[in-house]
Amino acid sequence: MPTGTVAAVFATLDEARDVASTCTRCELSEGRANVVFGIGSPACEVMFIGEGPGAEEDRLGVPFVGRSGQLLDRLVTEEMGLSRDEIAICNTVKCRPPGNRDPKPTEIEACKPFLDAQITHIDPLVIVTLGNFAARLLLDTKTGITKLRGTEYPFRDRVLVPTFHPAAALRGGGVVLAQLRADLVRAKLVLAR
Repeated sequence: MPTGTVAAVFATLDEARDVASTCTRCELSEGRANVVFGIGSPACEVMFIGEGPGAEEDRLGVPFVGRSGQLLDRLVTEEMGLSRDEIAICNTVKCRPPGNRDPKPTEIEACKPFLDAQITHIDPLVIVTLGNFAARLLLDTKTGITKLRGTEYPFRDRVLVPTFHPAAALRGGGVVLAQLRADLVRAKLVLAR
């Protein structure tokens, strides 16, 4: 893949998707069924960025289609009044880490040009990061999501709202779910400005 700015590397979102579909920049490509590039409206105002695809996402090539995705869809509708068709959803890495392990730094770095292209070409008003990996990558920090969430951060002349991954709400129960809901309301308020 060529080096340089994202705009120079990928002139369009479709070009980034095409290159990602045959990417072998890291070991995740060896075990994937499908590249899970992302879905949604390229003209949306809100982009959700998760960690990496799970087994069902890898099988279908679509992000957030399992239990976490169903919860995310419900919360986005309930708290933001938006449907999946009105948002964009992608992950930090585009191929499934084996056994749903955390993505390695080298894998995140290999996928970063694709994520950068998605952010650049979709250009959402608000980015909602789901979990540690996306928040840490985009905010360039080692601080964890528990301390990052609950506020908004400037990002590329836009706003980034970090929150928990929906899987954490499924595991952690009511308190985590309430905090995730509050963060989605925060993102909705940013859009209303």
